[in-house]
Amino acid sequence: MPPTTTDDPPAAAIDWHALGADEALQRSGTDPARGLDAAAAVRRLAEHGPNALPEPPPKPAWRTFARQFRSPLIYILFVAAVLAVALGHHGDAGVILAVVLVNALIGSFQEGRAERSMAALRRLSALRVRVLRDGHEQVLEARELVPGDLMLLAAGDAVAADARLVEEVQLQVAEAALTGESVPVAKAITAVPEATGLADRHDMVYSGTHVTGGRARAVVVATGIHTEVGRIAGLTERAEEPKTPLEQRLEQFGRALVAAALGLFVLVVLLGLWRALPLPEVLMVAISQMVSMVPEGLPVAMTIALAVGMQRMAERGAIIRRLSAVETLGSTTVICSDKTGTLTKNEMTAVELWLPGADGAHREIAAGGIGYAPEGTLLEHSHPADLQDAALRELVAAAALCNDAELLPPEDERAAWTVLGDPTEGALLVLAGKAGVELTALRRDAPREAELPFDSDTKLMATRHRQAGAPRRVFIKGAPEAMLRLADGVHDATLKAARRQAEAMATRALRVLAFGVVDDDVLDPADGFEALAGRVRLLGLVGQIDPPREEVKVAVAECRRAGIRAVMVTGDHKLTGLAIARELGIARDGDRAVDGPELERMGEAELRDELPGIAVFARVQPAQKLRIVEALQSRGEVVAMTGDGVNDAPALARADVGVAMGITGTEVAKSAAKIVVTDDNFATIVGAVQQGRVVYANLKKVILYLFATSMAEVLVLLLALLGGFPLPLAAVQILWINIVTEGTVTVNLVMDPPDGDEMRRRPVPRNDRLLGRHLLQRVALMTPMIAGVTFGWFAWRLSQGVPEAVVRTETFTVLAMCQWFNVLNCQSATASALGPRLLRNHWLAGGLTLSVALQAVVLYVPAMNALFHTVPLPPASLLPLLALASLVLWAEELRKLIVRSAQRREAA
Repeated sequence: MPPTTTDDPPAAAIDWHALGADEALQRSGTDPARGLDAAAAVRRLAEHGPNALPEPPPKPAWRTFARQFRSPLIYILFVAAVLAVALGHHGDAGVILAVVLVNALIGSFQEGRAERSMAALRRLSALRVRVLRDGHEQVLEARELVPGDLMLLAAGDAVAADARLVEEVQLQVAEAALTGESVPVAKAITAVPEATGLADRHDMVYSGTHVTGGRARAVVVATGIHTEVGRIAGLTERAEEPKTPLEQRLEQFGRALVAAALGLFVLVVLLGLWRALPLPEVLMVAISQMVSMVPEGLPVAMTIALAVGMQRMAERGAIIRRLSAVETLGSTTVICSDKTGTLTKNEMTAVELWLPGADGAHREIAAGGIGYAPEGTLLEHSHPADLQDAALRELVAAAALCNDAELLPPEDERAAWTVLGDPTEGALLVLAGKAGVELTALRRDAPREAELPFDSDTKLMATRHRQAGAPRRVFIKGAPEAMLRLADGVHDATLKAARRQAEAMATRALRVLAFGVVDDDVLDPADGFEALAGRVRLLGLVGQIDPPREEVKVAVAECRRAGIRAVMVTGDHKLTGLAIARELGIARDGDRAVDGPELERMGEAELRDELPGIAVFARVQPAQKLRIVEALQSRGEVVAMTGDGVNDAPALARADVGVAMGITGTEVAKSAAKIVVTDDNFATIVGAVQQGRVVYANLKKVILYLFATSMAEVLVLLLALLGGFPLPLAAVQILWINIVTEGTVTVNLVMDPPDGDEMRRRPVPRNDRLLGRHLLQRVALMTPMIAGVTFGWFAWRLSQGVPEAVVRTETFTVLAMCQWFNVLNCQSATASALGPRLLRNHWLAGGLTLSVALQAVVLYVPAMNALFHTVPLPPASLLPLLALASLVLWAEELRKLIVRSAQRREAA
């Protein structure tokens, strides 16, 4: 009689490894056939809490706020404020301190926003587990596991809680993360003595480990902090993610600018003393100029750019698990992609059967129908096939019995048939249904006694069945070449015909599986497939089609235009892979496919030389993926590699961008990858690459804007000092430009949507400089234009005898207006800023509106006039200033026009 589910959770002090499987179930209050009931699970979750390790407490707001003041820039501003107070400029000091306060508030808000975005993304990529509840298999978040839950484990699953095994088939678990054991450990359900050490408790599985082979059921006995990993985690603190290369480059860039700012400070003071200007005024302007050299908006802009990029990628189905992936995506030059489910729909349909006959003769049967509904006709020579034919029934019986999938009928008439398990195996069950096989009765009458689970190295699976009044039989399923090796020496003419047929089916893009049987045998899993060699009778071949995704062909073409090469890595036959690759545009004339054995025979130098002509790697073992990645990287390629299995983890970790599949991917693969694609779609990966380029391009826009405007301010000051003019701007005016005028648009500039030509550009070089040659060329045009317009107006108005206070206010306003026009320049290197481009970025339009409003406040509010040494300007006088400042825009528009014309000539 099964144990009754109770509300009493298992006691933490029980030595579960010393209990038998049945007793563990009894003590847990778990029904082995139904698992926990939902009501008991809810009560236990409330009592034990979520199955999660304790996270560090959120940082208090005051600490985040205080951290904003730990910056050389802020130290400089504090020095400026102290100096202003010492010199009697209390108003200036108040403005400086207000600026510091506002900057800290903005930084705190944006840092909190970035942390919230990262937390949301972590929730999206949370670990999921399979459990048996209320008699049904369910997929839950690991947080929802409770003591007493019956976990279902298979190769590739991460173990989400400590559990006692109650059923296992060849279970292997990698426990290196917990015990340091370097090789997977074989598990068994037999109890061990109480004094047994953790590493030798072979009847237990532990949170933080992962399954590398076989399958099992295990009853959860500890969750959260009560697990072995939880106890260890309680003694350690969580490590922070290291800085990305981009963050490191930005830090280096900032340090270089700070050094330049210090040099500028000394230069301005010396020039001021040479000009015999009042020392207090010279010191204040020197400090403000030093501040202008440091792009204080850049760290905040970078944080927002990465957070926005990650959020946009998440909305398109790409969850970023490592921050460095965002920047690396823009540099990707090769995408190595799985075929099934990524390039294709993963909706397998068996369409062709091949049955061997005597003396090399054979029969071919076509299967009709689409989808997973077991509806369709089997045709032989255009006539309905004989469903009672012994050879046909034996083949479809093998396909249904040597199979771990389940075919689920629709819950209502609007729903469709679905497959629980591997789609390839699901298609075989559908085929059996079309052949008139009643699956439930077949499995009841021929129960499985033993099995050899599918292995990626052997590419085979075998199950042993007994049937009343009949000898035991071992059914084998697998790749044709592997099956034919087992059958070698048995009916050679049949095997030759089967090889020819398998190749012919593969050239038609069919995925081919071979089926065999060994009669009157007792399969011992410990003997492996070697024990069956030479004894297998071939039952036939089944060809399945997995149609390519319609959007992938467009995505592959987009990759080619973007300078990215797509390479197929598949477990299918190389002819099948090459046929699909040609249809999708991955393989072109002259490209070829290489299979695992060929790859094994290649030396490193030969593989490196052959890589440009290889479009498909077929029948490769997961370990060979790592070799492919390293060979591509040795040629200087930046590699994105997809994977979904346990053995893909080394290649995913080694690739520049490891991409795990969200649907079919194992938890181990997801943990090793930098990106998880939620829909397993190649087009989603390409979309993520585009977003990576957008993020990097937007950061370059911000750097261009900040650097060009900062240099222009410096140039205006130096021209005034060298030309014998009075200082054109007060210190607080310079601070206003740097913090407020720039700050209202800098962060918004990184919100720019894609330009549309990101995937027509070449990949970003891995060692790309933040201020490369192209950006410096644009700075060389922008900086003199801004400085020339601003200083020219200043000098001309002074020559007319206009009062200095008015001239300074006009100069201050012209410089602010130049900044407004220049941010429009920075939106694109080639596209015109005129027209609807500005309206595409509502954040930037709003930022510009705010900047204009704040400038008006400084000009027309009396209290602000006193603080910023401004005087109200007649509104009519603003139009000439605006027209003059717009020259900054027209000069860049002319350059862009010349560039576009040159591009059109090249294209023609």
